[in-house]
Amino acid sequence: MPAEHLERAPSGGDLGDLVAGSGIRHVHVLAWRDLDDAEAGGSEVHAHEVVSRWADAGLAVTLRTSEALGLPGEVERSGYRVIRRGGRYTLFPRAVLAEMTGRHGPRDAVVEVWNGVPFLTPIWAAFPRMTILHHHHGALWPSVLPRIPAGLGSLLERRLAPPFYRTTPIVTLSESSRAELIRDLHLRPDTVHVVEPGIDAGYGPGGDRSPTPLVLSVGRLTTAKRVDVMIRAVEGVRRQVPGTRLEIIGDGPAEADLRSLVEGLDATEWVRLRGRVGQPDLLDAYRRAWVLASASVSEGWGMTLTEAAACGTPGVATRIPGHEDAVEDGVSGLLADDDRQLVDHLARVLSDDVGRSALEAGALTNAARYTWERTATEAFRVLASTVGR
Repeated sequence: MPAEHLERAPSGGDLGDLVAGSGIRHVHVLAWRDLDDAEAGGSEVHAHEVVSRWADAGLAVTLRTSEALGLPGEVERSGYRVIRRGGRYTLFPRAVLAEMTGRHGPRDAVVEVWNGVPFLTPIWAAFPRMTILHHHHGALWPSVLPRIPAGLGSLLERRLAPPFYRTTPIVTLSESSRAELIRDLHLRPDTVHVVEPGIDAGYGPGGDRSPTPLVLSVGRLTTAKRVDVMIRAVEGVRRQVPGTRLEIIGDGPAEADLRSLVEGLDATEWVRLRGRVGQPDLLDAYRRAWVLASASVSEGWGMTLTEAAACGTPGVATRIPGHEDAVEDGVSGLLADDDRQLVDHLARVLSDDVGRSALEAGALTNAARYTWERTATEAFRVLASTVGR
């Protein structure tokens, strides 16, 4: 979501002690995109929240990503260095070559964020090393690339790359994503570790709910997020719960098509596409909504679901890996097995005041478990475990 961030608490002492005793001082992180990129999403937020806390704890962190339109090639942010070089795909060979020749400076450990295309660190980087892999991207390839390139990308992710990672610790975000990685990518169970993402401490209950039923959708506007399905779902909900409105926050390549769909359905009075918003507006939207909904087909977690939960807003989402952990079905929200059930679940939450109140309470309880301090500490614990291999 947006590059603006609420104030975060400093890292706890546990992380500082862990860093001090690890022998690691310089960490290089390789990622596809940077937080300030116009296309940044949950993966970039996750990387920023983790490495900024590593920097707070005393590590010298360099994040290497692709170029971003209108942004400088190098910048300091939140205590760590960001280097942007290369395009979306030339980044990979250029970053690897720079690492192998030492152009990024000294390094005691390397972390790669495997976002569909891997950096293949096991081939060229000795331990200590770690890979962050949010989820299997199988469902995403056809939605972002033409058929042949999508097939090649999927083959690389599913079959060609995984054998090289047999001894590399993998950090993923949820138990359901872990099971998916073991099943589909054939990664070794003993190497795949679950470290759930945190929730910014600035998210919390407050303000007033919308006086009329309000469904909120937050995220990048891409084919895989299926915001078009959400619009049609709310159209169906309105037959059962008149007056229901839908707000959509986020931007992306599907925005023009979604605006056309809204106009074609004559839905401009009850659907509002707000685009990318700042953090205060996002917080206000979470608090006003009656439910946060997602029809996505692929997620490592679903951070917007837990952010909304921290504001006391329950979620209704597709039953996919990631969502299955971010939403405690029947406690903090409801999971839908198909598009028809998505409509039914939304109508049920919006029309049942008592049931919705119970889900709101469950959402707050569930969200209280997740902090970025814990995420950063446990992720570094995995990296530190590889020292001496």
